[in-house]
Amino acid sequence: MSQVNVEKNTLRQPPAAKTEQSPYLLLFIILVLAAVATWIIPAGKFDHETRNGITFAIRGSLHEVARSGVYPGEIFMAIVQGVIKAAPIIFLILFTGGLLAVIESTGAIATALNSLSRSTKISDTRIIIIFGVIFAILGTTGVVQNSVVAFVPIGLLVARSLGLSPMIGMALVYLTCAAGFNVAVLGPATTGLTQHLAQLPLFSGMLLRGITCLLFVLTVMTYLIISVKRARNNGEVRIEQTAQNDESLAITGRHKLILITCAATLIVFMIGTVQLHWATNEMSAMFIILSIMVGMIGRMSGSAIANTFLTGCSQLVKGGFIVGMAGAISVVLQQGNILDPIVGFLSDLLAPVHPAIAAVGMFISAALMHFGISSGSGESALLIPIFSPLGDNLGLTRQVTVQTVLLGEGIVNSISPTSGVLMAALATANISFGKWIKFVAPVVAIWFAICVVTLLIGVAINWGPF
Repeated sequence: MSQVNVEKNTLRQPPAAKTEQSPYLLLFIILVLAAVATWIIPAGKFDHETRNGITFAIRGSLHEVARSGVYPGEIFMAIVQGVIKAAPIIFLILFTGGLLAVIESTGAIATALNSLSRSTKISDTRIIIIFGVIFAILGTTGVVQNSVVAFVPIGLLVARSLGLSPMIGMALVYLTCAAGFNVAVLGPATTGLTQHLAQLPLFSGMLLRGITCLLFVLTVMTYLIISVKRARNNGEVRIEQTAQNDESLAITGRHKLILITCAATLIVFMIGTVQLHWATNEMSAMFIILSIMVGMIGRMSGSAIANTFLTGCSQLVKGGFIVGMAGAISVVLQQGNILDPIVGFLSDLLAPVHPAIAAVGMFISAALMHFGISSGSGESALLIPIFSPLGDNLGLTRQVTVQTVLLGEGIVNSISPTSGVLMAALATANISFGKWIKFVAPVVAIWFAICVVTLLIGVAINWGPF
């Protein structure tokens, strides 16, 4: 069997990661504790006002109301209500999985990357820049999330062909994708979800978020370029012969048309978001349309398109319904009238602190929580109902509050041992977790500084629209 065929099989079947604790179990435990808390914490409510269709709590208006404890049977009803309330986002997540499955089934992305990886006429720096741009775009748009594991073998192939270590190959794919995904400018399951929960316009605040994302990506590219140059200067390079292009992996005009169609659709949606105020429902509809178009260009039958789309949806059911599960916690807190007292307590605690310091504190809190809740969507659904009114009371805009959660999740994604995606990628590259942490520590440290500066700027400019 040729080297190429071996790597093709590796691409399709990456080693399984260690079994991780189900986030559903953790969220259910929190849900039960929240229900118990409704019988302990005094009930209370803020008065609210509506500005531009958005509901805000009036600071200092917290008052006591009759206790409304949540009974055991109501816990399970809260799960149902949480799923119903989160339905638009859940279906957007499912349809994202369906679209990605159709695109992947055409082989457009894999063949394009394989063609690039086997080029012998591109320098180290150009390879890093090209891969960095491609995977950062795939990450920041949410096109590649958990599926990044399947592309790690391509990074390993590139590193091997250049005589570099598997660590560089792993970082070339995983870390560049993470740089985009961790500050997802157009990620429906991260930025889209969190903004939806905070009642913000979909993908608003794109300029500052885009600059932050660019800085994340440039940090990774620069670090990899320096690492490769250091390896070559130290003689840590061993050139290995690899198989030449496999005709079955050659990119075709049909593949190029699929990629162009996806890019054009993304541009159309960006315009629609800004000019026509499109939101989650329009994005879901466009994903269905794009799935059909990609399938037709890829010469898939109608049944194949439908079956592939549904298979892709099924792969994200876990991620979709975890949003509803986390939303159930908010339902219990609100039903028991203890959400506002919790927010009031935290507001009083942080009242003497400058809003900029409070924003950084919320960011660090979200980061620490992400070690326990590895699902970004689940953490957003859990934190935003608390952080939104808390931020309002502390003088933070909703956009800044949203970013504290997104950056808190993002900064941890590449170093969390509870991340199934990271552990699976490390298993694929045969890299120990300890060695990975040592390698990425400088990058994460710089990312942390960028996050703090971004939040400070956001507070200073009253980053909005509100």
